[in-house]
Amino acid sequence: MQNSVTPDAISAVLANPSFDSSSDRSEIVVQVVDLKPIGNRYTFSANDGKTRVKAMFTASLTPEIVSGKIQNLGLIRLVDFTVNDISSKSTKYFLVTKCEAVACALDSEIDLDGKKDEEESGEAAKRQKLDHSPVRDVKETGITLKPKQEFVAKSASQIISEQRGNAAPAARMAMTRRVHPLVSLNPYQGSWTIKVRVTNKGNMRSYKNARGEGCVFNVELTDEEGTQIQATMFNDAARKFYERFQMGKVYYISRGSLKLANKQFKTVQNDYEMTLNENSEVEEASNEEMFVPETKFNFVPIEELGMYVNQRELIDLMGVVQSVSPTMSIRRRTDGEMIPKRDITLADESKKTVVVSLWNDLATGVGQELLDMADESPVIAIKSLKVGDYQGVSLSTISRSNVVINPESPEAKKLKSWYDSEGKETSMSSIGSGINASAKNGSWSMYTDRVLLSHITSNPSLGDDKPAFFSTRGYISFIKPDQTMWYQACKTCNKKVTEAMDSGYWCEGCQKKDKECSLRYIMVVKVSDSTGEAWFSSFNDEAEKIIGCSADELNKLRSEGGEVNEFQTKLKEATWSSHVFRISVTQNEYNGEKRQRVTVKGVAPVDFAAEARLLLQDISKKNTTSQ
Repeated sequence: MQNSVTPDAISAVLANPSFDSSSDRSEIVVQVVDLKPIGNRYTFSANDGKTRVKAMFTASLTPEIVSGKIQNLGLIRLVDFTVNDISSKSTKYFLVTKCEAVACALDSEIDLDGKKDEEESGEAAKRQKLDHSPVRDVKETGITLKPKQEFVAKSASQIISEQRGNAAPAARMAMTRRVHPLVSLNPYQGSWTIKVRVTNKGNMRSYKNARGEGCVFNVELTDEEGTQIQATMFNDAARKFYERFQMGKVYYISRGSLKLANKQFKTVQNDYEMTLNENSEVEEASNEEMFVPETKFNFVPIEELGMYVNQRELIDLMGVVQSVSPTMSIRRRTDGEMIPKRDITLADESKKTVVVSLWNDLATGVGQELLDMADESPVIAIKSLKVGDYQGVSLSTISRSNVVINPESPEAKKLKSWYDSEGKETSMSSIGSGINASAKNGSWSMYTDRVLLSHITSNPSLGDDKPAFFSTRGYISFIKPDQTMWYQACKTCNKKVTEAMDSGYWCEGCQKKDKECSLRYIMVVKVSDSTGEAWFSSFNDEAEKIIGCSADELNKLRSEGGEVNEFQTKLKEATWSSHVFRISVTQNEYNGEKRQRVTVKGVAPVDFAAEARLLLQDISKKNTTSQ
């Protein structure tokens, strides 16, 4: 059996596409390079001194690696293997199913070409070395092997530890696992490691519910590509990691779990949220190259802000600064502390303006900078703004808001060019000026973005990146009588309550128990028009307008007996009635499959005069186009 690598063996195998394991394969010895664990298998690069190829050991060979029989930089003889293609690349790899260890780890990776150069330049030094070391097959391969050693059983962790030396913990994690970008993670993935910066850290909060008391806190993590995810820790994990996570620092994180994010409570743009437990690994990357995450924006035009009023979802905005107010001091209601505030007015190509309130450091820092350059009409991009209903529509910064002045992006350059060429002289109106109280109930924009149901059902990718908003007119064609039509809610905050063990109802939001609760709608209805039909999800305020009574009243009708079923009668009265709907279209994941979800944001009776004006506008547009 040869005790050195087989030169040019890999090139010969790769050059023969019909290579057969049983007949064509002569004795091939290669060096194991870059041995790494991937799940319950190990990957490596097979090196014949001139060529390297990616390779993988099957799971059956893992015990030999763990025991130390097969080592990194050691030699193995390939007994049985197959040559496979990497589907995503035009390259091949070896899948090793059977092999024999030939030699323990060498001092370094074998490089035949490099050895030849060394021979020509240092004959004397090499001759002196050969006088004291046993040599095998020097003339044949040009390789000097270490003296024969006995195999010593070592664990995989011992082998890898010896190869790393005194590497820092974070560096060790980086060497043993490939760092995954956040965008690649999903709940069905196995082990992973991420490298992220803490861009927001919440406070430790206590909670109490029917199952007991506990504590929780969360952090927002951002990777080098700018992708964000929210990570939550409870009880032991919260106490373990609260002090470890520090704002602005970079960490390696592994052994966490993912689940679909609750869109009602999520604070970042990600379909998933992460949970870390006490067994999760969090190590600071203190001695490695740091990175500043790229800030990713998902801009909302000013004219579309109305649909976000008083919603939990935060928005990003880009606009031209039209005016900047002086700093003012506002007394906070909770503790009476005086905090600085500054208002700026922004405009965009929708020819609408909106007031943004900057608070705390943003008011005194960025706000002052904007005041100094207000005459230049700078473009600013703001991430994470809360949309309120003060004066119709108003925006406010929060603790994690980020402001970028004159960003270097195509959108900013386009907006600046528009404003300089025509925007300065254009008459603009405030986004809140045309919104009345009914806007909060969703009836605002009932006659904008009007589509037929076929537009939604024929476009299954609608709402994939962000919610898509439309208005539509249709009939309630069917209401399932046996569905779960409501939930038990707290009378104070409207959040879901659970039945207490003794009596009454426990509200986790208010952290208190009440004797009674109220019912709030959460139901689906089928809506039809001339082009098709779709299922709409409807919540309390909108469902009350559709059904014509509260959930408590409908529940009372369901429980009543009698010859006439008043519950069924009420549902029949609600069907085949025409409404105008303001809807959002999003994508939800169920059993690994994405499904379209249509949610009613507002519902109003048909205004036939307004419908007639809308039809006249469509006719006018078509006539103009045809000419």
